Amino acid sequence: MLTEAVLTIDTGLSPRSNDAPRHDQINEGGGDPLVDIVIVNWNAGDHLKACLASLVSESERRHIRTVTIVDNGSTDGDLDARVPPDLPVRIDRAYANLGFAAGANRGARQGDAPYILFLNPDARLVPGALQAALAAFGRSAAIGIVGLRLLDGEGRVSHTCSRFPTAGAFAARSLGLDRLPWFQRLKPFMEDWPHAESGIVDQVMGACLILPRKLFDDLGRFDERFFLYYEDVDLAKRAQLANRPSWFEATGAAYHVGGGSSASIPGRRLFYILASRLAYGRKHFHRPAYLLVLFATLALEPWSRLVQETCRRGVAGAAAVATGYGLLLRQMVTGR
Repeated sequence: MLTEAVLTIDTGLSPRSNDAPRHDQINEGGGDPLVDIVIVNWNAGDHLKACLASLVSESERRHIRTVTIVDNGSTDGDLDARVPPDLPVRIDRAYANLGFAAGANRGARQGDAPYILFLNPDARLVPGALQAALAAFGRSAAIGIVGLRLLDGEGRVSHTCSRFPTAGAFAARSLGLDRLPWFQRLKPFMEDWPHAESGIVDQVMGACLILPRKLFDDLGRFDERFFLYYEDVDLAKRAQLANRPSWFEATGAAYHVGGGSSASIPGRRLFYILASRLAYGRKHFHRPAYLLVLFATLALEPWSRLVQETCRRGVAGAAAVATGYGLLLRQMVTGR
């Protein structure tokens, strides 16, 4: 389903770069829109409806060429009923759970705008968000990926920028040391930084991530070995190695629920996190560092996580840990 759209944005490109617009050319003038939005959906329900509704405002709509929803075999009702009638939406039903990376790549291939925004279905853009994100590329021709300030349901800033993980950080997290105040820098997100100013960071969260289509293609897109989690970290790492760092833009914002659909399957969610962590270590760390991560993940973390989750959620927490590790071991033995 693809509806008609009124497209009203100038797409002049900066002479400093083949894929970055000048700040003064991202305006309300005539021309083609700059952004294709890709949403990978799996049973997001009303979150998806609210996400799409946030794209209809004139401040966002004038930048959007298409919105592609790749539906990974959802079973939560009529997907078409959640789509606003005045938004150029294409629904691609995969009829199976492809995972985020494969679904995002599939959606990206269906557009041709110079920029791609990957947006989680449990995220909602604040008016002016796309304008701010696109303008950020005008700050420097080197910027490769832009992420926005993410807010929780009560409007509080979520700490979502990250440092690239190291083997030591992964090992410390396996023992739960990152929960202690002395190990703030080992946390997955930069909670020691207030996220009040724009600037270059290692990685911005994939819940709301925009980059030039050309760069996305040049990097080889998302690595589909990451079914869910760490695919955004891996993409940012590859972009940085190509001298195209990530930029956190504090002047634009989106609401993000967090957890989304995967919150309903805690055991499988843990499996995805652990499997993707090992995949990241295998890809980016030297062998001794990867073996440290493997040892910590398989020999130390099950026990520390079991204690933490049992204290926090009782039998349900312990069951989720058992499920997650059972799936991980099965994958390692069978390759499935």
